[in-house]
Amino acid sequence: MRQKRLAALLLALCFMLTFASSSAFAASPEDQPFKPVQVFDVKAGKVVHTTPNDKEYQQFANKWIASVTGLAPQLTNDDSCIYVYRVPLEKPVTITVNGTKLLADDVFLFYCDGKPPLLLVFDEQRRPFLLLFKEDITPFIKKVGIPAT
Repeated sequence: MRQKRLAALLLALCFMLTFASSSAFAASPEDQPFKPVQVFDVKAGKVVHTTPNDKEYQQFANKWIASVTGLAPQLTNDDSCIYVYRVPLEKPVTITVNGTKLLADDVFLFYCDGKPPLLLVFDEQRRPFLLLFKEDITPFIKKVGIPAT
């Protein structure tokens, strides 16, 4: 039952972020080369912040991907995950983990209290993969401003 609730949460999160991006992003493609970075508040159940995506956010996401160390164990259904950040990538990137190649065009960063951060990516068939990584997320958190440091 716990796995079904978690799967439903992940699916709802992805749908919310996907639909929110189309309505929250009003700038023309010439003004903004990338889809915006979004912050999803897990307790509120909604996107609470949208900010323009730029080269620095792309660098953060690429560093996270480059530092992937393996597949993560399944998320537990608890209240420790506070925010999920969506960073759309400039172009799809291939991630090789445990012999599996994934082509992802978005990176979701899970920020959980007292736990290491995790990445969530979807492959071409929209299957979810949770990934462990070792890059420091502090500069990203400071730039996005949530949570306030």
